[in-house]
Amino acid sequence: MALLHRATLRPSKLELLSTWLPDRPWAAGAGELRQVGAYRYDDPAGEVGIEAHLVQGAGGTVLHVPLTYRGAPLAGADHALVGTTEHSVLGPRWVYDGCADPVWVAALARAVLAGAPQAEEQVDVDGQLVTREPSARVTGSGGAADPALPEDTPALTPSDDGPTTVVRAGGLELVVVRVVGTEPPGEHVLTGTWSAGGPATLAVVRPAP
Repeated sequence: MALLHRATLRPSKLELLSTWLPDRPWAAGAGELRQVGAYRYDDPAGEVGIEAHLVQGAGGTVLHVPLTYRGAPLAGADHALVGTTEHSVLGPRWVYDGCADPVWVAALARAVLAGAPQAEEQVDVDGQLVTREPSARVTGSGGAADPALPEDTPALTPSDDGPTTVVRAGGLELVVVRVVGTEPPGEHVLTGTWSAGGPATLAVVRPAP
């Protein structure tokens, strides 16, 4: 379950992305952004917020941008810092590219290989938890026999490969689709749908070469 607060963030997530994305080679020319969907996973330790955004650029291209939210800096991940923001309930938050955060990478591997579901979103409204429908739905293909899930992986250094980002962790290669519509090869897949699009491949997990 993802516990969400009715809170303000300064700067907002979209403002952070609007500053960070222009320097990504796979987001060149995206221009003004609007969010078209998002999904979350649970951190088993309950410490890290895990959310992936689907944002549409001025030309209509949809980009897939996983983020993590932390209450303190992630050691060794300065290269992946999207920015910092002030959460009106939780205080300062360090926002990272999820592809470089071992918590998100482990969550993605669990979803794709073992079929772990996305997080149920619960909003705290005056002390009452209200279920919120996610703006994107994702499903992992699952079914991997004895999946080799990464555990205790140190800070990662993802590499951009055209419209995808490749992450290696624990004997796995995770190919994260950045430009939606790209179809990397692989048997184990994360598929997403949202109100204006999908089904579309968002990630592939396969054995590292």
